[in-house]
Amino acid sequence: MSGSADAWEIALSTHGLAVAASVLTYVLTSRSAQARRPPSIAIAWVLGMIALPYLALPIYVLFGRRKVVRPRPRVHAPRPPDAQHWARTLIESFDVPDAAPARVRLHPDGRAARAALLETIGAARRRLDVCTFLIGDDALGRAVAAALIERARAGVRVRLLIDGVGVPFLPRAERARLAAAGVALGVFSPLFARRTSGPRNLRNHRKYAIADGRALWAGGRNFAAEYFEGDARRAAWPDLSFDVSGAVAAAAEHQFEADWRASGGAPAPAPSDPSLDDERASAGTEPPSPGASLVQFLPSGPDQTEDTVHALLIDACFRAERRLLAVTPYFVPDSALESALRLAARRGVAIDVCLPRRSNHRLADFARMRSLRALAAVGVRFHLVPRMTHAKAVVVDESLAIAGSVNLDSRSLLLNYESAFLFYGATEIEWCATWIDALRQGAHPFEPRPPGLWRDVAEGLLLTLGYQL
Repeated sequence: MSGSADAWEIALSTHGLAVAASVLTYVLTSRSAQARRPPSIAIAWVLGMIALPYLALPIYVLFGRRKVVRPRPRVHAPRPPDAQHWARTLIESFDVPDAAPARVRLHPDGRAARAALLETIGAARRRLDVCTFLIGDDALGRAVAAALIERARAGVRVRLLIDGVGVPFLPRAERARLAAAGVALGVFSPLFARRTSGPRNLRNHRKYAIADGRALWAGGRNFAAEYFEGDARRAAWPDLSFDVSGAVAAAAEHQFEADWRASGGAPAPAPSDPSLDDERASAGTEPPSPGASLVQFLPSGPDQTEDTVHALLIDACFRAERRLLAVTPYFVPDSALESALRLAARRGVAIDVCLPRRSNHRLADFARMRSLRALAAVGVRFHLVPRMTHAKAVVVDESLAIAGSVNLDSRSLLLNYESAFLFYGATEIEWCATWIDALRQGAHPFEPRPPGLWRDVAEGLLLTLGYQL
């Protein structure tokens, strides 16, 4: 009997030491990294370490960090605040390039987006940098790969950066063809290698093609058929993309270079003839072309000191006076963004959000229901589009449109490497608003229903880890 008691005491002591070590590890690493987490997430980690320290501690070590800030010089000088848009004032504090005049073309459909993408790739004469989450094993993916190969064979320095989760979608034979043609292929955070710093769950979701630091194609589309025109196996998903020229392209190129180096790629060589390769310096000083609009590049993710797009969206909720329009495939906001949306709705801002009735991620559809019910109760209108919709955009009154790769969920806003583009011109703002309005015309209104006990518990458990999924 005493032997059993002794074994029990030893087991309790061992468990207590494991709990203490786990919680101490959490506290020390959070303090040293100055990690800022929502209270609910912090509590979830601590409770997990108390209940299951042997499981929670390894998971925390692998996935607990969400910031991998890279040292970088200041990229602009402070500007006087006179008559400055509130978004530009906020973004100035993030130390990213200011808005600049640019020629803008927003793509009305997948056919126009495909033509613009191939046009941007074909326009490269000295360097071409392409970043995407994935390239599909289909006609669209092969067309993009062929265009990259053609530019490389023409003597253009071509670099292609794909996320580690997305690279298996590109067949080995296609990767070999790209390499044989001279295309440098970088894999960001490979699943089974350690070339990229940070936890394995921090994914690069940025999507753009940059030609010579002057022309930029960007948006939310991955390079696969369903994101453009579809094919015999998959219907096209409504999505948004655009192309711009000017200093915003140089800003995106600067970010690509940082991501390329972070993935283990060699730095770009210095130009052999600076007089022929000075786009970064000249792009921001050239006189704007007729019809140019102000556009700003805003990177978001673990490499940024602040959660830039997340902060911008919260600020937008408090700045909005009349309307907020949004479209997103996944809607799982954290408590801060949900509260900001709720308060905006309570003070009379008309908020309309378009979502797919059923997305390609069923867990996200399940996890979104608690926020949908809570916000619908205060007047936020959700419009469920009958088919999968992959577009990401937000319109604030008549003063700002935001588009890019950022979904309105916690993973995209707080974990992924993302890119957003801010449009300050009336033409682009109205275009985005009209596009979202057209999408919601064929949608069905969300009708909230009270959850049962088990569903309510399951939603709460899923949301505890939902931002990691």
